[in-house]
Amino acid sequence: MASVNKVILVGNCGRDPEIRYLPSGQAVANVSIATSSRRKDKNTGESIEDTQWHRVTFYDRLAEIAGEYLKKGRPAYIEGRLKYGKYTDQAGVEKNTVDIIATELQLLGGREGMGGPSEGDDGGQRRAAPAARPAAPAPARTAPAARPASGFDDMDDDIPF
Repeated sequence: MASVNKVILVGNCGRDPEIRYLPSGQAVANVSIATSSRRKDKNTGESIEDTQWHRVTFYDRLAEIAGEYLKKGRPAYIEGRLKYGKYTDQAGVEKNTVDIIATELQLLGGREGMGGPSEGDDGGQRRAAPAARPAAPAPARTAPAARPASGFDDMDDDIPF
């Protein structure tokens, strides 16, 4: 049976990325991402905001991109997988960890803090992934041509996907 380990986060960067290089030369960047949700308290009726913090690790070229463009407070879309681990703290207590190993990063929002267009800024819509995906060209919209009778002539051409 196939299995899936996938995480999608849309949140704000909690601190600037910490970048380091392994002895092999591989870049590694660590960052915290905050996600928030709102709910209404049953007893008081007031709105309660719940913020969760996620530890995210980027590798290789994605780590370098995150280090260059991801800054504290900046919104980002991140895809990755969960990785569980354990460590023993200084007091000898065993602690569990949950990390997200990022496989994709898309910066969200505007150009604030990104510099000018001469620095290669694309309006905050930089998308990075380990493997390049060729973009399919968008079909040109022209005037509708005569179609053979298929029974679907009364359907809208503007399909939302």
